[in-house]
Amino acid sequence: MAFSSGGGNDKVNATINIVPLVDVMLVLLIIFMVTAPLMAHKVQVDLPEANLDERPETGQSAPPLTVAVTDSGEIFLNDEPVTLQLLESMFSVEAQKTPQPPVNIRGDATTKYRTIQDVVNVAQSQGMRKVGFIATIESR
Repeated sequence: MAFSSGGGNDKVNATINIVPLVDVMLVLLIIFMVTAPLMAHKVQVDLPEANLDERPETGQSAPPLTVAVTDSGEIFLNDEPVTLQLLESMFSVEAQKTPQPPVNIRGDATTKYRTIQDVVNVAQSQGMRKVGFIATIESR
């Protein structure tokens, strides 16, 4: 800090002393440099290596099943009206196929979440592994 020795000069020294700030920043930098390697993964796992150049041909993929849910709670499977029980039996048949088709769910913006959750639960309980949602991009 800068103090005057009292000689008749009544001017106030209004400059900021940056040296302590730099000292603190250097100490923090050293602390982070020492502790950063310690924050690495503590459990060492040998991950498998994948060769992405050679992929086996899986053949034709199954066309997706599109489930549409309207705001009134009506359910359509590939544009055909179905009930939840019929949807359950259709999903159990489709889950046995190889390759298994993905399920795409299209819900109206005002559809209750409970109805969509029921469709997702039915699909997952019947063994459908790929359940996704279809949405539109927000307009800006």
